[in-house]
Amino acid sequence: MEHEDKITIVIISHRSEENVLRFISGLTDKYNILVIDNSGDEVLKKKVEHKTNVQFHSTENQGYGAAINFANNLVNTNYFFVFNPDILNIDDKFIDDFDIKAKYLNGDFLCIGPRFLNVNSKSHKQSDVNKKIAKISAINGACMFINKKYFNLLNGFDENFFLFFEENDFCKRGVKKGFKIYQINEIEVTHKSGTSVKTNDDIQKKQLEYLRNWHFIWSKFYFKKKHHGFLFALIFFLPIFIRTILRIIIYSIKKNNEKKKKFTVRLDALISSLRGEKSKKRII
Repeated sequence: MEHEDKITIVIISHRSEENVLRFISGLTDKYNILVIDNSGDEVLKKKVEHKTNVQFHSTENQGYGAAINFANNLVNTNYFFVFNPDILNIDDKFIDDFDIKAKYLNGDFLCIGPRFLNVNSKSHKQSDVNKKIAKISAINGACMFINKKYFNLLNGFDENFFLFFEENDFCKRGVKKGFKIYQINEIEVTHKSGTSVKTNDDIQKKQLEYLRNWHFIWSKFYFKKKHHGFLFALIFFLPIFIRTILRIIIYSIKKNNEKKKKFTVRLDALISSLRGEKSKKRII
């Protein structure tokens, strides 16, 4: 198979040196690999730039979707396969299998993805496991096999999302245009979620957790507003807003500063998104 002129592998990296090196080591050199790094990782750059099939590109940290849009401008193949570096055990056969499925589907899809073995069903809905290939409304952005032609027709990802819900928005817009999305249930992956960004100590880890909380709430409100209108989003979030205020009061009384901080961060994100402010928080 001449994979080189049909598939490009894209790895989105932010302080992900160990994961990126592990990921690349699982593949042969017959695939073109783009490492899109938004953390200025010069050490990683030096470790991969000697590889003939790997291109390392640094870009400003504007989020996961923006990094994929950046990569798309560098892709010269019909399809590109986007990965979080904390997806485990990717090898040549895994890529081969998606190439075969793309042919089976005659390239008539926006994106296709595998079945995730360790995912919370509430946060990420999957298709009926009994169907080998099933249409689905959205796939997990950590592992997306994308049709470049349809990606361009959709104008890629909405870069207002920094983190969370960007793939939901991408897929929802695609479905509205009549593009098809499939989950390939016979191809399975394990996602070691939340481990792609390396932290040096507990303080950094806690800061990252707060940032993830902030972006989850900001992006969820923005997603609801974008697709259902401001009034719907406001009504949807009203109980969440009230519960958040009450918890801040309760944890203030109990002097539980850690819990209070968690919900204060969520409240700040909700107010920011409600005001129509940009997703301003950035991972350090």
